[in-house]
Amino acid sequence: MSALPVSTPTPSESTSHVSTHPLLGVLGVLFGAMIATCTGRLISVGLADLRGALHLGTDEASWIGTAFNASLMFIGPFSVYLGGLLGSRRVLLACAAIFTVISLLLPFASSLPVLIVLLILAGLTAGTFYPLTLSFVLRNLPPKYVLFGIGAYAVDILFTTNFATSLEPWYIDHLSWRWVFWNSAVLTPIMMVLIYFGIPWQPLPQPKEGQPKPSWRGFLYASFGFSLLYIALDQGQRLDWLNSGTIVSLVISGLFLLLVTVVRRLRMPNPLVHFAFLARRNTLLLGGVLIFFRFIMLTTVLIIPSYLGSVKGYLPLQTGPVLLWVALPQCLFGILAVYLVQYIDARLILTAGFALVAIACMMNAGLSSAWSGSNFWPSQLVMAIGFALSFNAMVGAIILEVLSSGALTRPIDVLTFAGYFQTVRLLGGEAGTAFMQHFIPVREQFHSNMLGLGVQWGLLPTDQRLLGLSAGVASRTTGAANAAGRAAEILALQVRQQAFTLAITDAFILVAWSTIGCLLLVACMTQVPLQYRQVVSTPSLPA
Repeated sequence: MSALPVSTPTPSESTSHVSTHPLLGVLGVLFGAMIATCTGRLISVGLADLRGALHLGTDEASWIGTAFNASLMFIGPFSVYLGGLLGSRRVLLACAAIFTVISLLLPFASSLPVLIVLLILAGLTAGTFYPLTLSFVLRNLPPKYVLFGIGAYAVDILFTTNFATSLEPWYIDHLSWRWVFWNSAVLTPIMMVLIYFGIPWQPLPQPKEGQPKPSWRGFLYASFGFSLLYIALDQGQRLDWLNSGTIVSLVISGLFLLLVTVVRRLRMPNPLVHFAFLARRNTLLLGGVLIFFRFIMLTTVLIIPSYLGSVKGYLPLQTGPVLLWVALPQCLFGILAVYLVQYIDARLILTAGFALVAIACMMNAGLSSAWSGSNFWPSQLVMAIGFALSFNAMVGAIILEVLSSGALTRPIDVLTFAGYFQTVRLLGGEAGTAFMQHFIPVREQFHSNMLGLGVQWGLLPTDQRLLGLSAGVASRTTGAANAAGRAAEILALQVRQQAFTLAITDAFILVAWSTIGCLLLVACMTQVPLQYRQVVSTPSLPA
């Protein structure tokens, strides 16, 4: 594969353009990743509030999150092309400015189509914040601060994901639902200032004579293909998967576009992509580890909130403090994990982290319908330690792989690396979410059927339960018939509550077992020759 077909400034050429405040640029891209994460989470948590404020039905409102997240998926691969063609500074500043304006306008959308269009534009612009974060951090932080960058990135993503669950209901209670969008409008200008004064200006790269110009068509096909598959995964449960013509069309179209991408790649290789770099063993395995990590994160993103909301009737404002019990300890244990990565093989820390997650899930698997939010605190503490260790070690292992391969001296590899992990993160995470959203209702139906076998008219335990419930509601109803009907409704609700609780138990057990698959991937990874104790002691990043 040929080198990147753009001229790279020599040290003498680029010295005048290097910023004197590189740490501001690092903070800027980290801030951008936090904003994108927070926006997506606020929309997800606040969907019910948005539906009520905008007077939308359930089916209509379901496209709000899909529009934003599918756009993030689209721009992920395409960001590789934009970053290589225009440079990270231009892309980030332009997209951040547009994203700020769109975030201001979103609450004033006059109709659902207008809202969807604005959300698509918001996703296209905010989606550029992710792929450029780690690569810029690595290329601009002194080696001795690389571990600090890893810890900051980990806290950035993990803390924001859980903190947003508390932030959204606080906005609803104290300010307005509009702050679901205005939150980004306030924070993004800060990011722009940091990037403006932190990322150096560079001239537009010029194609070298005799080498092909970068093409946007392959990126466009791949981006559309992945986006269509993402939409199919996001809407699949609501539309009944392959029983829906819409889902079938999305899947077929997405796969066709990806096939077209492959054919075009074979016939006309794009000089901005170096797939041979991705063939490295650890790179592929770390992509699988990232998918598993996104799946185990569903314990706090989906499983626990579903239980507290459906069984205990918690509002988001009540669920938030339970999840903060995961978010806050992650800061402390994240620092510990970064320190350990300097002296211990990242694979061992990954193993310890995922093992702790499995233990926490098995602790939660003992839940009953009597559990409240406080019952999750012991397991949440174990989960927080596991998340901090596993995520920091995973990011640390990814960065070591990049440093050891010498990719930082080859822009083509950095771009390929960023696009690969952005695509895996979004598509793999959505696949796990779609599977869990299908798994829980199926298991609930199974347990409901099994429980129903023991709750039938004429059976002594059932009759006794109905008589007790009838006596309990008799004072609040008119007549024995009404009391009996009300008792039957309460019994059916209790059966459903128990069935859903058992389904949540199965979900925790499934996540615990999935960590075994992740540990198998970690066991297959090879040790890289470069370790962090060597990185922090060198005056420059390794080639």
